[in-house]
Amino acid sequence: MAQKITKGIKTLLAEANAQVATLPVAEAKALYDDPDHVFVDLRDIREVQRSGMIPGAFSCPRGMLEFWIDPDSPYHKPVFDQDKTYVFYCASAWRSALAAQAAQEMGLTPVMHLEGGFSAWVKQDGPVAEKT
Repeated sequence: MAQKITKGIKTLLAEANAQVATLPVAEAKALYDDPDHVFVDLRDIREVQRSGMIPGAFSCPRGMLEFWIDPDSPYHKPVFDQDKTYVFYCASAWRSALAAQAAQEMGLTPVMHLEGGFSAWVKQDGPVAEKT
């Protein structure tokens, strides 16, 4: 018997986007090097290696985010212990919407995600750090 999915990705994304602030690329370009903001790249390392990343961003694979945020986790990363604004991004703003929602539900504040993701950043001539 096939699975019956009762809540699809469109609904999940709509709910996340209703709960999380979205940062337009034009505004993000003025903030990416602001010390009060932490840009978090949620893309897989292979994506980062292929296309680079926003300069100064912290690379956090989406699958590790909750573990790295939680101070009680053995995988916790101190970057998430700062009194700063967290700006999540991925390729197209889907993973980042869900990730920002999860981070916000965990108590990380303030959080937002980059409208259109890294693809929109590149299209709008945002600076890109060298590929790793």
